Amino acid sequence: MDNKMPNFLTRRAFLTPERTVVCFQEQSLTFKELYDRSYQTAGQLQKLGVKNGQFTAVLLKNHLDTIVILFALQLLGTKTVILNCRLTAAELLWQLQDSQASVLIVEDCFADLKQQFTEQLPTLISVTKTMLFAQEQVQPKLLEEVSLDEICTIMYTSGTTGKPKGVIQTYGNHWWSAVGSALNLGLTDQDCWLCTVPLFHISGFSILMRSVIYGMPIVLHEKFSEQKTIRDIKDKRVTIMSVVGTMLSRIVDTLEDERLPKEFRCMLLGGGPAPLPLLKTCVEKQIPVFQTYGMTETSSQIVTLSPEYSLTKLGSAGKPLFPSEIRIERIDGATAQPGEAGEIVVKGPNVTSGYLNREDATAEKIRQGWLYTGDVGYLDEEGFLFVLDRRSDLIISGGENIYPAEIEAVLLAHPDILEAGVTAVDDKDWGQVPAAFIVTRNGRDIPVDELQQFCRNRLAKYKIPKFFYLIDRLPRNAAKKLLRRTLRDWVNEGRFR
Repeated sequence: MDNKMPNFLTRRAFLTPERTVVCFQEQSLTFKELYDRSYQTAGQLQKLGVKNGQFTAVLLKNHLDTIVILFALQLLGTKTVILNCRLTAAELLWQLQDSQASVLIVEDCFADLKQQFTEQLPTLISVTKTMLFAQEQVQPKLLEEVSLDEICTIMYTSGTTGKPKGVIQTYGNHWWSAVGSALNLGLTDQDCWLCTVPLFHISGFSILMRSVIYGMPIVLHEKFSEQKTIRDIKDKRVTIMSVVGTMLSRIVDTLEDERLPKEFRCMLLGGGPAPLPLLKTCVEKQIPVFQTYGMTETSSQIVTLSPEYSLTKLGSAGKPLFPSEIRIERIDGATAQPGEAGEIVVKGPNVTSGYLNREDATAEKIRQGWLYTGDVGYLDEEGFLFVLDRRSDLIISGGENIYPAEIEAVLLAHPDILEAGVTAVDDKDWGQVPAAFIVTRNGRDIPVDELQQFCRNRLAKYKIPKFFYLIDRLPRNAAKKLLRRTLRDWVNEGRFR
């Protein structure tokens, strides 16, 4: 049976037209106003050639216009490929080719990229935001109902081979993510969610979907600022905010002896467990912290730790959301006992059905409905999840996921580099940053600025290694597999500075 629902925005605008949906800078929109603007933009998109069922890519920053465009695409029933604004032209081009997007909409500041993409992808219809809004409007053919099994969005996530995979997110995934979150965090008619994380991340986009599903206002920031965050929490009656550890630490430091309003009820913390001193400070300042575990493949959080356990279950990501399941699987395929480490395997209606155009990766990662995350962890006697190693060698820098293999592939393209290994180094500001270990051809001494420039042309800024170490040999096991943990041990032991 094909489960269908009314188009999310259409239904919300009908149910609560006068409620505020978003506040951005000095502007705000009601759900009716958002629907009207999205309807007009849908007509302009249709005039441009955007059609139901096709893939349309967007390269947009946090802005009121971005929300309008994203929902206009949903009104038309297109599959939206949401691109990361922090990636390089080469990385974005690969994703456009892989997704086979027919149309691309970019911020005006990315007009030069638009030109590059048009030259290399001649069939791609590419416009800036200003060009789109200047289009003649036709009466759009709206998608009145959405199938919960239909693709809503595609977000790319890095893979261990260095090639990113397009994660399929259906309308049902987003719906059940919102339902699971509400059943966990609760929901009141006074709730207002502050979004300072990028809308091109699942952490940001999920807030947008919850807003329309719940009928809840959000406050949108272009980027994170601790001062502006604290001011808006107070002035705009914010009750919930999504953060990563570095953001929370900066908020706490800036607050000093101040307190957040008593109406503020949830700091949803992702990007790894928080250190005990920070959690204790949050308790002292009466900041309720909900630690979480989730990923692009689970349409945001799938496991969450309630604040009453933040100290007694220090380091735990919590328990699975109501519609979701979790188990730990040993190498032999058996279910691990409490306290026994193994691969974290999750299941639920918020979990992706697979990867775009990647049947091999889908078959490898999703088996009998269970998503094999590649992360290692364990469940304690009470069913609380403890994550030991996020996707094995994953580097988490300021909430951004960085895979060493992707950086290594770039470094190995340098003509004078024979071998490369990348690992995480602890950093007080970003949590972790990448460090590269390099074996050069004929022992050549490559200047650091040359390596940085080489990476700068091929990698997003946050992926560029902060440290480069030239060594004679990389550590490998008997099967010649690179031992990245050994590289990190070398740094921690002080062998490299």
